[in-house]
Amino acid sequence: MSGTLYIVSTHIGNIDDLNFRAKRILQECDIIICEELKPARQLLKSLNLYKELLPLNEHTEQNTTPLIIELLKSGKNCCLISDAGTPVFSDPGNYLLNIVRQNDIQISLVPGPDSLIPSLVVSGFDISKFYFAGWLSPKSEERKSQLKKLKTIDLTIALMETPYRLKQLLNDVSEIFGKDTLVSLACDLTTTAEHVYRGKIEDIINELKEVNLKCEFVLVIDNKKTRRVG
Repeated sequence: MSGTLYIVSTHIGNIDDLNFRAKRILQECDIIICEELKPARQLLKSLNLYKELLPLNEHTEQNTTPLIIELLKSGKNCCLISDAGTPVFSDPGNYLLNIVRQNDIQISLVPGPDSLIPSLVVSGFDISKFYFAGWLSPKSEERKSQLKKLKTIDLTIALMETPYRLKQLLNDVSEIFGKDTLVSLACDLTTTAEHVYRGKIEDIINELKEVNLKCEFVLVIDNKKTRRVG
């Protein structure tokens, strides 16, 4: 009988957010498939666990997946985790999941923290419907072109970006959407360094001029043209 692939969500900052089921599954599984070894080792150390780790990232996923399939078919239970939050969501693992399904191997999700929903909620904008745009192009002109298309969407918009492109992205959003556009920038959620900047994008750009943020962040843009009443 084949084993089960567990997709296990881990905390995004505060380890107290790691739920009981996730801890139990991590303890009981045979192998942990991780995005990067260092964060995975830190997680296991904090839980006083010692497990075999198998790295799987965007560069190794296609080569590593056949090995994982063999392990699952031999009866091993495997956990897929990312560096933080919910695996596969803007992280490696989608290719693996599709091959696991093709082999009729059981998949079980252990839901938990992610950065998107908390960032949307704390923004205070209308999130009855929203558009998740994910990561935009690292190339300036292509990114601006993508933002121009996003501006036509009459919804609250959520973007994710690497820390070192934060100020570039803010400037581009200000240029395309307008300097008075309301945004919410959530940084290092659930940690002691947690901070949410909310207001006109021009004001936030000015506030961050002398600040060198190195956090993971989600930028939420209030692009809804028709406001809800009540």
